[in-house]
Amino acid sequence: MISPTPTSYTPAPSTSPWSTLAPTDAGFSPARLQDAIDFAVANESPWPRSLYYPDGAYVGNVEWNETGPWSEIVGPVAARGGPAGLVLKGGRIVAEWGDTDRTDMTFSIAKSYLSVLAGVALGDGLIRDLDEPVAKSVAGPVFAGAHNAEITWRHLLQQSSEWQGEIFGKSDQVDHNRQIGPGADNSRKGQRRELNRPGSFYEYNDVRVNVLGYALLQLFRRPLPEVLRERIMDPIGASQDWRWEGYETSFVEIDGQRIQSVPGGGHWGGGLVIGARDHARFGLLMARRGIWEGKQLLPPAYVEMALTPSPTLANYGLLWWLNRGPEANPKLPSSAFSALGAGSNVIWIDPEHDLVAVLRWIDGKAAQGFCERLVAALD
Repeated sequence: MISPTPTSYTPAPSTSPWSTLAPTDAGFSPARLQDAIDFAVANESPWPRSLYYPDGAYVGNVEWNETGPWSEIVGPVAARGGPAGLVLKGGRIVAEWGDTDRTDMTFSIAKSYLSVLAGVALGDGLIRDLDEPVAKSVAGPVFAGAHNAEITWRHLLQQSSEWQGEIFGKSDQVDHNRQIGPGADNSRKGQRRELNRPGSFYEYNDVRVNVLGYALLQLFRRPLPEVLRERIMDPIGASQDWRWEGYETSFVEIDGQRIQSVPGGGHWGGGLVIGARDHARFGLLMARRGIWEGKQLLPPAYVEMALTPSPTLANYGLLWWLNRGPEANPKLPSSAFSALGAGSNVIWIDPEHDLVAVLRWIDGKAAQGFCERLVAALD
């Protein structure tokens, strides 16, 4: 039987102590919770700590079987730390292991941060309607042409845009036929295929996510990390240690200023470099539907849309992964959702049990096993 959820608590800014809760007071079996933590630590990511293999190959190129003209690493790469993570119940820390303050690359978790920035833009009226073509508010060649002109904000956020072209020296073709997750077959990755109409076909494509980052930059007209810090990270009390880095090729000129566009991951280097505790705050904000200490940082309607299954992939929302559809894990609540990054990096949110868990550098094949053990540890 699950204990009642403790009174919800909002952590103070990172410069102050974060309240903790004993496992028994949070409704956990201490032994089973420790088993989940031991499982996470024992199943460390197989990626080398340097993120480069002995032959000099970057982990991303090996992971996704990437070779050819668009495989150059054009952003900074930072060596990773060891396994780390924490579990929140009702906003309080119930368990913590490893160095949770250490800033590390986080790969595609950055996509979910882009999603939140899209929510901010929608709330500000910079995006008038998610179903409006992006070309109506973002001028220039990136959304020119009959095909790209049909692409809406929703298409970009659901990874169904089928955007065609090259941006920052990377072609959309580099991620054609790409698969992700355990057992992925990327033997055909990078082979050109015929495009579908925007909105009709899901493909995990980092170039197209970078197009979303570029489009949001054009709306805000200032660096996205600056917007994220001001509108989200500072209000939720995050540290000042995180950074979001772009490519040496991703500078654009806006209103006479040279600004770096940031990517939705570390596929070619760069991306969001951040600690587990800051991730936990971000996850808690989403768990509370965009509300922090009574202040609505995100439009409630946008949060609901972000967590609604996409028509082209039932376990995907607006750059958030859902426990829905044929791929759902029956051992976990259907309301659970997550931000996922290669390596593997995870922010897992379980609204049913008021849980937020952050995992750094766990073997991707073990991430679901940790979440199963965590839920099973509830008495």
